[in-house]
Amino acid sequence: MTETDPQADQVAELSAQVCAADRRGLARAITMVESTRDDHRATARLLLDKVITSTGQAQRIGITGTPGVGKSTFIEALGLHLIEQGHRPAVLAVDPSSGRTGGSILGDKTRMTDLGRRSEAFIRPSPASGHLGGVARRTREAMLLCEAAGFDVIIVETVGVGQSETAVADMVDVFTLLVSPGGGDDLQGIKRGIMELADLVVVNKADGDLAPAAGRTAADYRHALHLQRPRSPAWTPEVLTASALHQVAIDEVWSRAAAAHEALAASGDLATHRAAQAVSWMHAEIRDAMLAELSQRPDVAAAIAELETEVGQGHRSPTGAAGKVLRLLQAP
Repeated sequence: MTETDPQADQVAELSAQVCAADRRGLARAITMVESTRDDHRATARLLLDKVITSTGQAQRIGITGTPGVGKSTFIEALGLHLIEQGHRPAVLAVDPSSGRTGGSILGDKTRMTDLGRRSEAFIRPSPASGHLGGVARRTREAMLLCEAAGFDVIIVETVGVGQSETAVADMVDVFTLLVSPGGGDDLQGIKRGIMELADLVVVNKADGDLAPAAGRTAADYRHALHLQRPRSPAWTPEVLTASALHQVAIDEVWSRAAAAHEALAASGDLATHRAAQAVSWMHAEIRDAMLAELSQRPDVAAAIAELETEVGQGHRSPTGAAGKVLRLLQAP
């Protein structure tokens, strides 16, 4: 009698459930890839290799903006519009988290309630837990699993509280910056780095008394974008006004996002961009694995603790301390 491999059986079961668009199976698979347990990480790696050929067909949209700009309302309105157009959207929504406890501030399971009720959509809230870029530690893996489950538009919502947004731009096709009507003063508060990454800028809350201000803000952003070099020669960033609350111009926003995706795909830039993203992801995984291995070696951990004291007291430079740790790793 042949013994079965429990890990192989689990991978086969989860991959089958994901590819069959089983929502519970997808949720279990994402929980698996988000886990930090060594056995779960090993299973997650096998699972991702198993489903990788079923990924890559979705349009990947990143959405960022400062708190209060209405990201959740906007994403819900966009998601409902996508369903009306026959799409199956998945939303990977990342809550701000406490840097000390890892606890989520918003608990966004209470958000996007209308979209959450739709069987065509999938919403996965995850705490950022201090990860740079405002995206959860394993957002990339969750995105691939959602694609394997047949969701054809993946929306990644970032924290938008000041971290580098490069992380999300490095995992999506079209990067959207959501801003409030605020004119020039609001523009001054937006980091240039985010502006340089944006493929679309959407001035939300363009309704009622705020409509004139939204128009002025859009003009300011158009001028600012005109002075910057586009990320790709195939697409010139655009500025739109919309009202998520009143469902105004949401269709236009999606139309332009789809146009950006189509232009990038037709030029070959999309394939090039995704290939570079995958390689960058691999290098990030290598760095994280090396750091994890460092923390598990008692001799290295003890040396680091001693070096932290020396660096903190000004007795050794950070560069010199890092060099000593590297020499420890190289020692037989």
